[in-house]
Amino acid sequence: MAQIAFLPRIIVSADTSKAPLKPLRRTQRSRTSISTNKRVLKQRTFKTPSKAWMNEVNKTIDSSVGVQKFVPRSPLQRTKLNVEVSPHRAVSAVRLMRIELGGAFADLLNEKGKGSGDNEMGYVERTLGFCTKELDDRDLRLVVSHPVTDVVGGTIRWRRYLDHLICSLCHEESTFRHMEPLLLQILRIGVYEIVKLDMPPYAVVDENVRLAKVALRPGAGNMVNGILRKLVVLKEKNSLPLPILEGDDHAQARALATLHSHPVWMVRRWTKYRGQEEAIKLMVWNNSDPGFSLRANVGRGVTRADLVKQLNLLKVPHELSLHLDDFIRMKTGLQTVIQAGLLKQGLCAVQDESAGLVVSVVDAQPGESIVDCCAAPGGKTVYMASRMSGQGMVYAIDINKGRLRILRETAKLHQVSSVITTIHSDLRIFADNESAKYDKVLLDAPCSGLGVLSKVCEHSFRKIGQTCVGIRAWKIWKNLKICRMSFLDAASLLVKPGGVLIYSTCSIDPEENEERVDAFLLRHPEFSVDPVDRFVPPDFVSERSFYFFRSSKTFTRWCLCCTSSSSLVKKR
Repeated sequence: MAQIAFLPRIIVSADTSKAPLKPLRRTQRSRTSISTNKRVLKQRTFKTPSKAWMNEVNKTIDSSVGVQKFVPRSPLQRTKLNVEVSPHRAVSAVRLMRIELGGAFADLLNEKGKGSGDNEMGYVERTLGFCTKELDDRDLRLVVSHPVTDVVGGTIRWRRYLDHLICSLCHEESTFRHMEPLLLQILRIGVYEIVKLDMPPYAVVDENVRLAKVALRPGAGNMVNGILRKLVVLKEKNSLPLPILEGDDHAQARALATLHSHPVWMVRRWTKYRGQEEAIKLMVWNNSDPGFSLRANVGRGVTRADLVKQLNLLKVPHELSLHLDDFIRMKTGLQTVIQAGLLKQGLCAVQDESAGLVVSVVDAQPGESIVDCCAAPGGKTVYMASRMSGQGMVYAIDINKGRLRILRETAKLHQVSSVITTIHSDLRIFADNESAKYDKVLLDAPCSGLGVLSKVCEHSFRKIGQTCVGIRAWKIWKNLKICRMSFLDAASLLVKPGGVLIYSTCSIDPEENEERVDAFLLRHPEFSVDPVDRFVPPDFVSERSFYFFRSSKTFTRWCLCCTSSSSLVKKR
């Protein structure tokens, strides 16, 4: 796929009494097309100004204000500043563009460190061609109840629903299908703010119309104005153009997919395995705001009580985990923790309780040799190592060298690098060439990630479900199935007699979980299922001794590495 290059416009103000400078000559226009619902984004390329030309510009400006000495100008000083456009909406629109067209991830964009405000405004400048008022770093990075993160995460999560409303309000479907990406993002932001955030309609319409006019053209602002005003009227009359749940199973699945903003194939699959009522509950959960968990770094001697003291000083609301002694739950305040440096100091780590429970199943003991087959970025690896009292070894295998580097840095920060050895290799190749056998082998297998949609709103498989249908989506699913089978077979070669193989996924699909374990046991009769109820709460154990994670809701929530196939398989 072609890449997009957004080049900033350079606008220089000078004394009008001076002779006008020669404008930059425009090179031949090049176009880069991006296939996103048949929309095309055009790219314009300009010649880079020569050094002599820029010297002439700066000297002209300096002479107009009585400055004789040459003073370099920063890019921000040479860029048009627009104080009327809302900086939050401009940043939100650009973030959405980067996620949809550039493949960025929302969670990484939300967790920038020092100076992220400058970074964001730089992206706005390069994408839109102008700057807005400065956006404070603290405002940018707040996880909950702030414009940028709420709008970006919510717009991604509800994209299918929002697109249905926008398409319904257009005069023709072709208008929506051929809408340029930036205009569509602005409309999505406006519709989401009106329908889901219940923001004052007049403010939403005014701000988004202004952004469309400045970033695109007056006609785009008129379209935004017409669509959003029509939406406000329909919402006030409680008559939004929503699909009706009627017809055959496929028609109902399409309606549910639109109402809850999930791919149709996903709705049909969940309805098949769990029934419509449970499928709806799962979709409602996926669209809710996720919580977070912090794990105290026991490897550095930090207890949960120590972490609680730090959070109380920071006035971050939290509660203790009911199932893990080292974990703390929180709904808000994660960025406060990041800004305070608790993560950089290695006092704690962000880790889901479900991942921690998988480590509980592994039950790492001092002196053991343990293999983490798909280890990077290393959350479970580091947690296992912290429970070994500096004795034994965890071998972290991963095919991604960059992610292994992050793992080593994290291990050093948490002071457990002495019991972690990283191995850059494909698991299958390593297992074929390795003669040593290990006490315990953990395989957190590649999967569809259907259990973590509430926390990874732009998850790749959710994108696939919204943009790919039929044979393409099925091929991706089938390839994952083959990959899991080969990984399980490879991992089994590393287990010594009497050793343990732990298999986990972050999916809720039986085909990725129970069915994989059943097929594995048929191929490897030397293994047998070992109950896990001595490692996790009894409520989390199924009839077949498989471990899953049940939320406080009335339905089963399948989280990171916590599925019905997080099973303990023992080699005879």
